[in-house]
Amino acid sequence: MARFSAGLRTASAGSTTLPSAALAGSASNGFILREVAVFNTTITACVYKLVRLSTAGTPGAGATEAEWDEDGPAPACTLAGVYTSTAPTTTELGILFPLGAAIGSGVVRTFGGPGIRCQPGTANGIGVMLATGTGQVLDIDVTWDEGG
Repeated sequence: MARFSAGLRTASAGSTTLPSAALAGSASNGFILREVAVFNTTITACVYKLVRLSTAGTPGAGATEAEWDEDGPAPACTLAGVYTSTAPTTTELGILFPLGAAIGSGVVRTFGGPGIRCQPGTANGIGVMLATGTGQVLDIDVTWDEGG
């Protein structure tokens, strides 16, 4: 099992239909989500949620993914920023990120044990989407495992 991470500052706020960021599988690789960190870059409180994606939608600009083992394989999955125009089909995972009205207010969620599994497929993924409040620009970091 190889471990990877990626992070980004969102280009805009996203919405209740367009994820602020999402980790997408590849045609041959799924992933196991290990950690998601979401931080507010503004002074407006809001709540984001974790969602499963089952259609591709139109993802925004990608982040740079990094392998934790420099001798390991390159990552197959990709972290994309704020989705545009076409919304993916999503289902809630019941995990919230309540962000306070302060720059740097954030939540780090870890998923030990089996983690949250996402099956291979370019339309499959797990994203961060606005639940309530006015969407904000965010800093988002994701850690996941691939293979094995």
